[in-house]
Amino acid sequence: MPKCRLGVALLLPATLVAEVDGLRRALGDGALGRIPPHLTLVPPVNVREDRVDEAFAVLRRAAAGTRPFRLELGPPASFLPDNPVVHLTVGGEVAALRALRDAVFADPLARPLTWPWVPHVTLADDAPPDRIAAATSALAGYVVEAAFARVHLLRESSGRVWEPIADAAFATPAVTGRGGLPLELSVAEHLEGHTPFAVTARREGQVVGTATGATAGAGCELHALAVAEHARRQGVGSRLLAAVESLAASRDCVTITATAPADPVACAFLASRGWREAAGQLRRELA
Repeated sequence: MPKCRLGVALLLPATLVAEVDGLRRALGDGALGRIPPHLTLVPPVNVREDRVDEAFAVLRRAAAGTRPFRLELGPPASFLPDNPVVHLTVGGEVAALRALRDAVFADPLARPLTWPWVPHVTLADDAPPDRIAAATSALAGYVVEAAFARVHLLRESSGRVWEPIADAAFATPAVTGRGGLPLELSVAEHLEGHTPFAVTARREGQVVGTATGATAGAGCELHALAVAEHARRQGVGSRLLAAVESLAASRDCVTITATAPADPVACAFLASRGWREAAGQLRRELA
């Protein structure tokens, strides 16, 4: 069975990415451009392709038991003489961070470690000792605060490039319909570009529907909404759509649009929920 290389990390907030990457560039970090600035929770581990869904489940469970927390990053330090790495030390709500790390360090993501886990944000690997000394001296007063509200699963691709493939928010997913057919709704989102999102509906741990889209300014675009065949006519689509509308409203959107689907049943479904067709598009007013 083929394997892939995965890792779990906290990606730094977008407001700090340019600043920390500037420090990495100044220190000659060879991973700049290949790995986003991050705090590692699980270092690279080989996972069989057929167990990637299990890794996603570990991420979701860990996030569901974690509340958002704040960390202090800095000042810089190094792991010399054992390892020529210059990094930002980590303070603040470290107990919450350690609890999250323990939760994600589970099969199939657990692996033997060469060194004990020490929370840090790497600025440069294999840095010359004189450069490390200069950096730790010049930046001795450098400390920034960062808020974290989600955890990311990353995958290595060609060229040793690491990219996030999934994330989970630090909040217990909403569960609806407890009396009959309980449904778990969770939202994954990225806070860059056009702020894409994905709403996933699960029942007994199995995905039964998804809705994806993106927001920009006052508009939200619904890219796709799909419900598993065996779960149709059970309200899954309605709950997904309601979750998308709620998310759009929370981002101050006033409209949601979608390309009119060719399927007349899908058009009728959206029309019954207040969507109106015009010029090949369906539109829903939120305000």
